[in-house]
Amino acid sequence: MKHTLFAIFGIDVPAYFGMLATGLALATWIGSRWVHRIGRDREVIIDLGLAATIWGVIGSRILHVLADGYFWDYVHACTDPSLVDWKISIEQCRSTYYDGVWDAAKGVCHPKERNCFAWAAFWAGGLTYYGGLIAASAYAWYFLKREKFPFWKAADMAGFAIALGLAWGRMGCFLAGCCFGEVCERPWAAVFPKYSPAWDLHLRTHRIAESATHPLPVHPTQVYESVGSLVIALVAYAVVVPRKRYDGMVFQFFLVAYGVLRFALEFWREDDRGGVLGVSTSQWISVGLIACALAATKYLRRSSAERVITAG
Repeated sequence: MKHTLFAIFGIDVPAYFGMLATGLALATWIGSRWVHRIGRDREVIIDLGLAATIWGVIGSRILHVLADGYFWDYVHACTDPSLVDWKISIEQCRSTYYDGVWDAAKGVCHPKERNCFAWAAFWAGGLTYYGGLIAASAYAWYFLKREKFPFWKAADMAGFAIALGLAWGRMGCFLAGCCFGEVCERPWAAVFPKYSPAWDLHLRTHRIAESATHPLPVHPTQVYESVGSLVIALVAYAVVVPRKRYDGMVFQFFLVAYGVLRFALEFWREDDRGGVLGVSTSQWISVGLIACALAATKYLRRSSAERVITAG
């Protein structure tokens, strides 16, 4: 499903990418205002926000390619497109959006031409959030150390700024139809249009006919995560920040709270995702980040105390 958010100079901006970019810009803006209020150079955070966005996109795309189950599709798209099986309808295959070659014997669609850069087309969707968080955090550590800016103070700001940006960005997922949930009969269930990712999955699993105008109603897990992230941002800013006992505490709260939210939501998602032993990649990463965040408590307390003593 292709949903255009707006157009610039005649170029369509996909809703997914547009909302994601807006969320990242919002997080950077909030961070720069926070830094200005505490008397620090806001240009540092603006520069960090721009660079971290680039590294975040790179990291999220790499994790998508490696862990979401599409690795060999990207390899074959470059080496032999006939090995890439798009399980879509013949109508979709021949549409201008896919422009593929229909394989009647197998009942699948193949790309027409080789594309060795399909793996890099992040603007078309296919970004795994945790990859972006890890890559952006790693770069932030290097950048802030170089700029002699206290890393954990900046991380505490990120604890609520990133969550707020994520709440915005997840709505881009909803508009794009990705990251959808299992079939749901609740009044709030989402119904996506024909050719959406949910429609493709339900057609492949023989739950709807090819003539169906829409897939079955599903849990709007994108909205669940957006609302959950907004709650995390508000609690982090209004409750945790005023009660912070050491630098890094707010970021700890974000990692734990978001990790729990994401781990739970993965049980309701049904989009194609990689995993091991029945547990999705994101759930494994959630457990790892929660464990690391909790284990860092003693280190953060000692480090914060040492800085206070040195400053005194």
